Amino acid sequence: MNKQSFLSILAASFLIASCGKNDKSAQAGGTPQIKEYKTVVLQPESATLNSDFPASIQGQQNIEIRPRVEGYIDKIFVDEGAVVKTGQALFKISAPEYEQQVRTAAASIKSAQADVSAAKLAVNKVKPLVEKGIISKYDLESAQYSYESALAALAQANAALVNAKTNLGYTTVTSPVDGVVGSIPFRLGSLVGSNTTDPLTTVSSIGNVYAYFAINEKILLNFTQNTPGSSLNQKIKSLPAVSLLLSDGSAYDQKGRIETVNGLINTETGSVNIRARFPNPKGIIRSGSSTTVRIPNEVKNVLIVPQSATFELQDKLFVVVVDNTGKTKSVNITVLDNNAGNYYVVESGLKAGDQIVLEGVAALKDGTQIKPQSQSAESVYADLK
Repeated sequence: MNKQSFLSILAASFLIASCGKNDKSAQAGGTPQIKEYKTVVLQPESATLNSDFPASIQGQQNIEIRPRVEGYIDKIFVDEGAVVKTGQALFKISAPEYEQQVRTAAASIKSAQADVSAAKLAVNKVKPLVEKGIISKYDLESAQYSYESALAALAQANAALVNAKTNLGYTTVTSPVDGVVGSIPFRLGSLVGSNTTDPLTTVSSIGNVYAYFAINEKILLNFTQNTPGSSLNQKIKSLPAVSLLLSDGSAYDQKGRIETVNGLINTETGSVNIRARFPNPKGIIRSGSSTTVRIPNEVKNVLIVPQSATFELQDKLFVVVVDNTGKTKSVNITVLDNNAGNYYVVESGLKAGDQIVLEGVAALKDGTQIKPQSQSAESVYADLK
């Protein structure tokens, strides 16, 4: 090996050793890399807050169907759960005595008509004899009284026929409203009457349905103080339309209106009963269903934070605020009980212009240096609009 080659190898070794020393030095005492975090600058926003309340459904009318005559059930024309129209036949009661009453009344009319004809004939026969002075006026008056009595007997017979036909009509039990048939506890051959304890069935009118739910005193007080109107009726009319969530969580396609607020507070539960009415043209909702009434509340000029930008610690809610130097600080906030979807409405702890971290906040310690990657409010609150 010549002298020049030896010097080249020595220089290369020195260079490698120097680089290794510099790398270790950078790892030991160099500046750590600052991580980027998505942030947003808070500005007043508007949102719709939803308050959900469990509700039970009742038909606008739940009518018990009871027989007005006594007899045996001869026919059942409908089944449980059937949709029926006003006047549609539900049951047929076998009561032969009412058919006999109709026949008897009809025969009585024929007899009464014959009596009327005979009495009228007697009047016509006596009248010229009285005019000629052959018989006295007393005989004519007597004949006229007999004629009027026969007319009265005919009228009574006609009334008896109408009554008999009415009673016979009661043997066919019809639906008084459009609705849905409930349970049918009786079967063919069952003896029923007006004094029977259980109804033949129940027909629920479901063209409109009522949703009954309860609110607590705090919500009622807020409603009374903050809803426009000088009277309770005016306040109720000014309330927005409410929604209905069905048992599977889907939203019902018809909006409803709150109609009544019970004036008494239940001393045991501290709640007040509310009734909302919903149209039900397709008959989707049935009486007895369990649903949820959702009441919207529009709020304006409030600070809103995504739920993903918060974390809980000892039952308190926190967000991470970034100052002008890029350092973080956890701030305790209070929020409204009802939220706007995946967002909280802030009551205290933040102000307009504060910059908060949007993700990974639970792992950030106070004083951590980060590189804010500011996001537009439009993108952060896209599904709030």
